[in-house]
Amino acid sequence: MANPLYDQLFGKHAGKTTPFLHLASGATLTHADFLGQAAQIAHALSKFGLVPGDRLAAQIEKSAEALALYAACVQAGVIFLPLNTAYTVDELTYFIENSGAKLVVCDARIEAALTPIASDLGAKLATLNGDGTGSLTDAAKTEPTSFDIVDRTADDLAAFLYTSGTTGRSKGAMLTQANLLSNAVTLVHYWKFTDADVLLHALPIFHTHGLFVATNVMLAAGGSMIFLPKFDLDAMIANMPQATSMMGVPTFYTRLLDDDRFTKELTSHMRLFISGSAPLLAETHVRFEEQTCHRILERYGMTETNMNTSNPYDGERRAGTVGFPLPGVELKITDTESGKSLPAGDVGQIEVRGPNVFKGYWQMPDKTAAELRQDGFFITGDLGKVDEDGYVHIVGRNKDLIISGGYNIYPKEIELILDEQPGVLESAVIGVPHADFGETVVGLIVPQANHEPDLDSIQTAVSEDLARFKHPRKLIVVDSLPRNTMGKVQKNILREQYAALFAPETT
Repeated sequence: MANPLYDQLFGKHAGKTTPFLHLASGATLTHADFLGQAAQIAHALSKFGLVPGDRLAAQIEKSAEALALYAACVQAGVIFLPLNTAYTVDELTYFIENSGAKLVVCDARIEAALTPIASDLGAKLATLNGDGTGSLTDAAKTEPTSFDIVDRTADDLAAFLYTSGTTGRSKGAMLTQANLLSNAVTLVHYWKFTDADVLLHALPIFHTHGLFVATNVMLAAGGSMIFLPKFDLDAMIANMPQATSMMGVPTFYTRLLDDDRFTKELTSHMRLFISGSAPLLAETHVRFEEQTCHRILERYGMTETNMNTSNPYDGERRAGTVGFPLPGVELKITDTESGKSLPAGDVGQIEVRGPNVFKGYWQMPDKTAAELRQDGFFITGDLGKVDEDGYVHIVGRNKDLIISGGYNIYPKEIELILDEQPGVLESAVIGVPHADFGETVVGLIVPQANHEPDLDSIQTAVSEDLARFKHPRKLIVVDSLPRNTMGKVQKNILREQYAALFAPETT
């Protein structure tokens, strides 16, 4: 029997009675408790009719049971598809249909809305709520706490993560066991995690950062996690004295810095603070070091690859950079037109190759061929450069991607909705700097002749169709959009024009 991901992340902890999850309720789950719970869920998945290679789509709140569902999928050879809890029912329909999910696990609050959709698409439905209750755990609680682990190879798929495209159509990035495992093992060594570490975990687990980086690293290291349902400032500060490390998005750090309780004394025992999922402002780096005497370690990754680069654990952590390529990862800067490598200091597209790079996009061979070269290099869509000392700098994005609070937002998806609204001729959606979220969404609307768009109604329409994190923070009516000679909207001009829109007021 062999199942590399299970063996190296989960199986080696079988029978261990040391803590794994410290929950907000005050309860603690040992490694053995957690694996027993996962085994029970794996039995339940089998009784739902799932077999190795089937897909399971899960839109559920963060909980110990939600994490055990991921472990159960690994045990049973089922491909795990975590989905953002903010997605609307309409958005979920696409993911269920595209993935061919055999089982959908959701919160009981949306069970009624999803039941006919799942039925039409040939999927079964189970519930799992944030408090651990639901039909899935009901089905699992009488099952044995051991499970015959399904054989899998390193090349077998372990997960799908959906990432939007500029056309608005989401792509299912296929991640293998080797993709997830290689990254976890590398990061344990690079960031010097051990079984003595306690990670303060307030990230969502539908995202690669919270699930496949934070959780997998702690599993590989054998440490434990303070497992908070979400970022809550009071809870973060209350639990920090028991932690040794933390992973977060820039928003976490800006909010901590704004609280007088977040001091050098509070963080004196901490070993490591890591930031990712969105660019960290240089100002935040400086404030953090001044306030705590810790220097945040910033890294760079993405859905299709997990982590690619990191500032060093030992050595200079440079603000404004994402450090060096991780061991085993190759990175090059290439010309966007010719694909030829560029010299140090030149800006071009970032390409990466390594065991962390995904297998391709589910049922999208043309898209896979366009972004994943035959030699294994993946065209990330990010623009960057490598300086004379080898540090990687991210300077922009090829596809107008907006990253707000760690979430990827593609303008086209929002523009399609704005353009459909009464009185709207056309629109352009851009990301502008925001001190708390890194970037935030702004929608620019050109009205039809002799019309005055109702901005409140437009915001309502957006809120009905898209997850909250995609909603424009501001809609602005403009006479026209700047274009080049080919008629393409020049969003770089718009970004410059509105860059200071949410800048803090000065006195």
